Amino acid sequence: MNARTEPDLLLQTAHAPTRLSNTQLDALEEEAIFILREVAASFERPTLLFSGGKDSLVLLKCAEKAFGAGRLPYPLLMIDTGHNFPEVTAFRDHRAQELGAELIVRSVEDSMARGTVRLAHPGESRNVHQSVTLLEAIEEFRFDALIGGARRDEEKARAKERIFSHRDAFGQWQPKDQRPELWTLFNTRLAPGEHFRVFPISNWTELDVWQYIEREKIALPSIYYTHKREVIERRGLLVPVTELTPPRDGEQIELRDVRFRTVGDITCTCPVESLAADAADVVIETLAAEVSERGATRMDDKTSEASMEKRKKDGYF
Repeated sequence: MNARTEPDLLLQTAHAPTRLSNTQLDALEEEAIFILREVAASFERPTLLFSGGKDSLVLLKCAEKAFGAGRLPYPLLMIDTGHNFPEVTAFRDHRAQELGAELIVRSVEDSMARGTVRLAHPGESRNVHQSVTLLEAIEEFRFDALIGGARRDEEKARAKERIFSHRDAFGQWQPKDQRPELWTLFNTRLAPGEHFRVFPISNWTELDVWQYIEREKIALPSIYYTHKREVIERRGLLVPVTELTPPRDGEQIELRDVRFRTVGDITCTCPVESLAADAADVVIETLAAEVSERGATRMDDKTSEASMEKRKKDGYF
């Protein structure tokens, strides 16, 4: 339902200059609201994965429209690596408090203390280990559906996934054993110990997300817009200079105008060069982008062509 040709994107009238059409947003929003209500009706203990990032904030806006402001029928869940950008975690807490929503935070550091997560070395990224902490939270709260903001245009493995994506009793995803979704009919039957990952904005693109943010005036963490940051160039990416990601020998630190297209663990998330100061500017930049947001910003996806699919099979988002 999200496919459209380039000429259809632009509207021009005799009284207004050329502008970008956003008429597709009504259908996408309607679909997302339908799915969010379907989850509430079909499952006993659902939760909405909420990181404070742009996709989860769009999802939260759709949930507000589905149920009414301050009336979310499920809690928010955040799996915290302990290495997240402070601007994002502060915004996450502010938004949850503003909504009066229950926010559950479970930390990879707690899993490390329990011994269920062991790093190969102190500098190893904790991003992949979120799977363990997430599965522990599912067991702790007996969640039977986890609503996430993943989209099919982000990455090859996510393009394979259904909107209602079944997980077995071990929390694993089997890409060759998925349930058909014909005529918007979803098979939500579960055996004991199993659960679903549900993706209401699967059919959205990055451009759709930013057009929706602009239309709905959704507030975002400041790092999504242009700001000056020290970075180094590494493997075709701009790596932010932090205590967790220091420069290596021979690398030169530069101060550049950047923004983040996606946010995650500091150790694997990179900004892109940009002067976009608001959502309208980002929409224009997104129209010209030739690389997906994860391809342009995520170091953990550079390890192999199948890195995301392997993580998802092991329980990743």
